[in-house]
Amino acid sequence: MNDPVPLTKRQQNLALVTLIVAVVLEIVDLTIVNTALPAITSGLNASAEAIQWTIAGYALSFALLLMAGGRLGDSLGYRRVFLWGVAGFTLASVACGLAQTPEQLVLSRLAQGACGAIMSPQALALMQVLFTPLERVSKLALFGLVGGLAAIAGPVLGGSLIELNLFDLGWRLIFLINLPVGIFALASGWFFLPDRKSSRPSGFDGPGMVLFGLAVLTLLWPLTRAAEGWGWIETVSLVLVAPFLLLAWRHVGARVRAGKPALFDPSLLAIRPYRLGLGISIAFAAANAGFLLTFAFALQTERGESALTTGLLHMPFGLGAMIGIAMLSRNFLPRFGKWVLVLGGLTMMLSSAMVLAGIGVLSLSWSMLAPVLVIAGLGMGSLSGCIAPVSVAQVDRDHAGAASGMLKTAQQIGGALGIALAGSVYFT
Repeated sequence: MNDPVPLTKRQQNLALVTLIVAVVLEIVDLTIVNTALPAITSGLNASAEAIQWTIAGYALSFALLLMAGGRLGDSLGYRRVFLWGVAGFTLASVACGLAQTPEQLVLSRLAQGACGAIMSPQALALMQVLFTPLERVSKLALFGLVGGLAAIAGPVLGGSLIELNLFDLGWRLIFLINLPVGIFALASGWFFLPDRKSSRPSGFDGPGMVLFGLAVLTLLWPLTRAAEGWGWIETVSLVLVAPFLLLAWRHVGARVRAGKPALFDPSLLAIRPYRLGLGISIAFAAANAGFLLTFAFALQTERGESALTTGLLHMPFGLGAMIGIAMLSRNFLPRFGKWVLVLGGLTMMLSSAMVLAGIGVLSLSWSMLAPVLVIAGLGMGSLSGCIAPVSVAQVDRDHAGAASGMLKTAQQIGGALGIALAGSVYFT
């Protein structure tokens, strides 16, 4: 696993293009839906709860299966599992595009997230198989740049496809467009990716994944129900969160003490910066996802903007975020430490609130809102770029992979939580 597979430069580049296409597919589908939400609402006569689950369901299933997806590749082979993930993601995308009811769409989005969780970890694992440590630095930087551009392009692409309305498909095209892209990734992966797996697979913790999944589900489900009305079932669901978390914690601890594979190592949470980093990751992702959901919906329902205009108005925020991640966090973190996170978080909160107030109550013009969106993106990027390095600063290198996996999982769960909370407040 440490030595790269002997391939020609052409073979390496073709394999890299395959992985980049898959990463773009996953990231774009996380953001492309925002601009289509009003169209989906009217097209399927969807409730507020269904709309929230259309986004949150993807993030939730992705988060719960992410670490399992990485271990599946270790055991069965990265190329094989990658192709399974791409095939499943493509089929789930077609199912989303053909959905006739809100329930069908939500179930298809859950399947999309699950397949994305199977596909995504294989891309990073294959990077280690394909390139030397020195080569990986530039390739991973390219991954980061492409990922950032894909996140910005998602809402713009979604708005453009809805505006074009090819074959009278409307919002369905944002999902069906994945079919030719997925077929390309499958064919390219079959021919160009090396077949490799870990010499020491770590195994699975199925019961731990189920217990933590139930804890998150019993928390999110009643929150998304707030706009529809609150009853005793929702109250019981919230009460069950603590018992499920306790059972999951005890289960994982027992697995670690017995020397068996566990969902995560509880000893990581004894490291104070890492523990705080997980909490910050959840709060940050919740705030960011909640803002983007409300922003996209409010532009179209309150200001009457088209899907394309809504997509284009995501660009100032995305531009600020890229500058914040690539420049501000990298240059200021070594000099000012944790205060970069504090300032970035405050900037993001205040400017995001100003944007939402400007859309509705203040009715600000776009020339006034665009600079505030850039500032909000700068705050978001400054905070986002600092969370991982600060969180894992005191984590032993032997646990670096598991710690990074937990951080990414926490961010996805935070995103789902933010959609449930912000969506319920907005729709109510």
